[in-house]
Amino acid sequence: MMNSFLSRTSSWVLALFLALAGPALAQDAASTANVSKAGVAPGGAATASAGAAAAPAAAAPGSGGGDAAAIAAGDALFKNNCAQCHAVNDKVVGPALAGISKRRTISWLIPWVHNSSKVIASGDEYAVKLFNDNGKQQMPAFPQLSDKEITSIIAWVTSQEGGGGGAAATAATGGVTTGNAAAADGADASGGGKYMDVLLIVLVVVLIVLVVTLAIIANLMKDVLQGRKDLDGRDVEILEQRFNWAGLYQSSALRGIVGVVFALVLLYVGVQSVMAVGLTQGYQPTQPIAFSHKIHAGENNINCAYCHTSVYKGKSANIPSANICMNCHSQIKTESPEIKKIYRAIERKQPIQWVRVHNLPDLAYFNHSQHTQVGGIQCQTCHGPIQNMEVVYQYSALTMGWCINCHRETPLNTKGNAYYDNLVKLHDKSNSAVPFTVSSNGGTECSKCHY
Repeated sequence: MMNSFLSRTSSWVLALFLALAGPALAQDAASTANVSKAGVAPGGAATASAGAAAAPAAAAPGSGGGDAAAIAAGDALFKNNCAQCHAVNDKVVGPALAGISKRRTISWLIPWVHNSSKVIASGDEYAVKLFNDNGKQQMPAFPQLSDKEITSIIAWVTSQEGGGGGAAATAATGGVTTGNAAAADGADASGGGKYMDVLLIVLVVVLIVLVVTLAIIANLMKDVLQGRKDLDGRDVEILEQRFNWAGLYQSSALRGIVGVVFALVLLYVGVQSVMAVGLTQGYQPTQPIAFSHKIHAGENNINCAYCHTSVYKGKSANIPSANICMNCHSQIKTESPEIKKIYRAIERKQPIQWVRVHNLPDLAYFNHSQHTQVGGIQCQTCHGPIQNMEVVYQYSALTMGWCINCHRETPLNTKGNAYYDNLVKLHDKSNSAVPFTVSSNGGTECSKCHY
């Protein structure tokens, strides 16, 4: 009788769980589907392909004298080189750039961008006035920018004058309209996920209450049945049976299983401890100046290459000098105690003693430019969400196995590079089903990193 009652109650509990969880699961699946259609990953990040596809088509109207390709190129160049000090319609460190193409000719602007100090030194009246009106703040030189790239930047600035709008603004930003729609769908997905979490918590609480209730009912029924006189021997035996804990404890099989599990746990802990020798993942030293990547790279969108100037062209991503800090902080937050530390270092002609966070052993060769410039690897791939870090820490393991796994999984972009043509043909001939990865190009050979 009691077993039958418990069986029926368990069926009711399972049916209740499915009835409550079904709509939530359906809603969560629908939200995920909507996100996927909108070009958004389940995590809420908009895919780049939608914006990239929309940009060239939408940029043509109202481009302000520049074609879609020039405006799109100018957008990226502006963000990487100019956005730290300039905005189109607002003054930041330097003046607002709206109307620059009307105030100055392109033949004047190109030398100014290449080397503003030289133009000022030549006695150009407009350049000298601009220099004095902006607190004699020296604009960095950009000799690496070609005349065509400077023209693209000006074309983008022209397309954004007056706050930007319409198709031009959408093109220049890589499809902001699509991004906003995707963000809305991402919010819906997030809301569905939160609803699912709350529902699961409620279901767990309900199940716990039901289990406790069933235990109480079972004990009450047992007491009632024990008071009856019409039970036969089998029923009495069932009522009076007890679980043999002593027999379980004395079981050789159980002791053997516990011993094996304990030995495996000790072995696992020991191996992990040995493998972790020399690893510094998570290392987060205190720096002499409280520099926040979250404020600079995150909130203000300062490109990494603005401070780490050699990250795209050198073996290492150099630590910025105090002069780079002064490009902005000669005008911004000058009274901050942390900024005053930079002033003191400059006055004493002493370098700031930054503490190195990422440090590979001398026996391993690593070249930043080979990965960032040639391979197109983003900083976050190895350094993690650096734009969200108040204090930088080592995000990745940076072990040999970690590097080799990346080389095995990362496809090489060989399009338009004749150097790879024969290599790709030979690879496809022998193993066309597998992508041409860094490993396919010898990226896992010892001599690639150890020589």
